[in-house]
Amino acid sequence: MEQDTEQALGSYRVGAATITKIPELALEGIDAALLYPEYDSEAGAEEVRKLGPGSVDRQTGLLRQSVHAWLVTTPDRIILVDTASGNDKERPGLAVLHHLNEPFLERLSAVGVAPGDVDLVLLTHIHADHAGWNTSKLGERWIPTFPNARYVFSARERAYNAALAAATSSDAAIRAKASLGPMARLPLPGVFEDSVVPILEAGLAREIVVDGSEVEEGFSFFPSPGHSIDHASIGFRSEGEYALFWGDVLHHPLQVARPDWNSTYCEFPQAATASRQWALNHAAETGALVLTTHFAETSAGRVRRDGSAFSWQFV
Repeated sequence: MEQDTEQALGSYRVGAATITKIPELALEGIDAALLYPEYDSEAGAEEVRKLGPGSVDRQTGLLRQSVHAWLVTTPDRIILVDTASGNDKERPGLAVLHHLNEPFLERLSAVGVAPGDVDLVLLTHIHADHAGWNTSKLGERWIPTFPNARYVFSARERAYNAALAAATSSDAAIRAKASLGPMARLPLPGVFEDSVVPILEAGLAREIVVDGSEVEEGFSFFPSPGHSIDHASIGFRSEGEYALFWGDVLHHPLQVARPDWNSTYCEFPQAATASRQWALNHAAETGALVLTTHFAETSAGRVRRDGSAFSWQFV
């Protein structure tokens, strides 16, 4: 797999495609003990010492994270994988995302892509920091940001979030059918209403079953539930080369060494742990270029197996 000269801009070549990181937020000062409920301070301190300054503040020990989207350009398509948090969204339950005013679309424009150019939007899951730029505010209405795109996401994610938004009892039945073990939390409210409903109403949605099959040319949605009810990791193949968009299976390089630590945002912890193990195994076995959504630095890297453990190397 050849990395081109655009790496300084966060771009990578995968077969015939160029994959580019489109930043939204840089997050500083993250307390690992708050991010990971199972965090062990002694073991954590040892692992943190192994991380570079781009992932942890050496003086304070606090973690660094990122929120961004990935742009995939092929000879005939322009694709976004996840859409970050979005501007003007009501997120009082998560202050860092509340009423944002970030130049995300300007950053997209800087690499030559206007909203109307995007052909596909692929969502790993329906959470506030992954589906926010699906829509933009026009007056008092939310409208699709990418009006010519087909938005592809899990049918189960849509059904579950719709049931929660409607405050019906059907969300319990969807959880039972998913069979993911005990629930630790619910998705942040408001995301479905302002970032998904306008897409559905505009007729731009394609709802899929997440079963590992190819759903768009080159793109396969692999089941990795737990962080959300039907979270998908998205594999991309082009000319024999392979990339893997992890979504929120892992939130920080610290979890590569400690995959038993769930984030506080994981809705179904038992399933999230199992999915994390799958994701690390899959990345190591395939040699994938892994594109993360919350790792800082380049946000891209590779997983290596070391006995029963794993290691991470940024690229």
